Amino acid sequence: MQTARQVLTPDALSMLQTIGRTGSFAAAARDLGMVPSALTYRVRQMEDALDVLLFDRSSRQAKPTQAGLELLREGERLLEDLDAVANRVKRVATGWEPQFTIAVDSIIAKATVMELCDSFLALNPPTRIRLRDETLSGTLEALTSGQADLALGVADLVQTSGLQSQPLGDVRFVYAVAPHHPLAQATEPLTDEMVRAHRAVAVADTISRGRGVTIGLLGGQDVFTVATMQDKLDAHLRGLGCGSVPECMAGPFIDAGRLVVKTTQRPPRSVRVNYAWRTGNSTAQGKALQWWLTQLKSPTTRTALLERHRGV
Repeated sequence: MQTARQVLTPDALSMLQTIGRTGSFAAAARDLGMVPSALTYRVRQMEDALDVLLFDRSSRQAKPTQAGLELLREGERLLEDLDAVANRVKRVATGWEPQFTIAVDSIIAKATVMELCDSFLALNPPTRIRLRDETLSGTLEALTSGQADLALGVADLVQTSGLQSQPLGDVRFVYAVAPHHPLAQATEPLTDEMVRAHRAVAVADTISRGRGVTIGLLGGQDVFTVATMQDKLDAHLRGLGCGSVPECMAGPFIDAGRLVVKTTQRPPRSVRVNYAWRTGNSTAQGKALQWWLTQLKSPTTRTALLERHRGV
């Protein structure tokens, strides 16, 4: 006896759809150009393999049983999936990547990334987009390890074989605390001794190996570690700690008086932020990568990725 996998072929599922649509074996056989006995035999093969009755034969109509209805529903879905796979394969052969993964650093404005994804998906490409949330060294590592095809927000990029990069812009950091934080009323410039006495808020590096990067922490200082730059900003607003935050993210809260900028003995830090992509073994770029690189050539888009942190 044949197994279910052997008998539940796309052709057999399509035949069942015809029986369900026409309402009888005879009508389905005429529609399919088959001998009725041959069609009945194939249905019985499926019933034997599944050990279920698919159609009630007590009348001249082919009435599906509950099991038959379930197979008709699932069969229709499977046939649609097969058509979709065939279309994707055909379109991928034209140069589109099956999947395109973007590592997005937490310093990047997610609202702008989502708008770009919206524009890309509106093209109805055969490429599936996957976003990875990364921070600090983890953003570059996702690219160099082959887990991402494009990285947005790579800071202090080290030239690596197989990668290309272009600048998104410069991000200036400001030392900021909540108005109710003890340092808000402290005399400026803040000394290292004054800062060390208070808890710092740090963003965890998402690099999977090694110690990662630690920025702006003083030896012996208490640390509250969070997952993203947005979490760090939230912690500052709640007065849970102090430290430097990107001015582009903190600006609206500074203007609203919810954060107070303080000068320190250390000079303000500015970071060049880049986008980078893998070149691979071939000089030919996939169409998804080409599309994203074209968008990133726009100064307006690059600025929005760094500065538009006010939600979707």
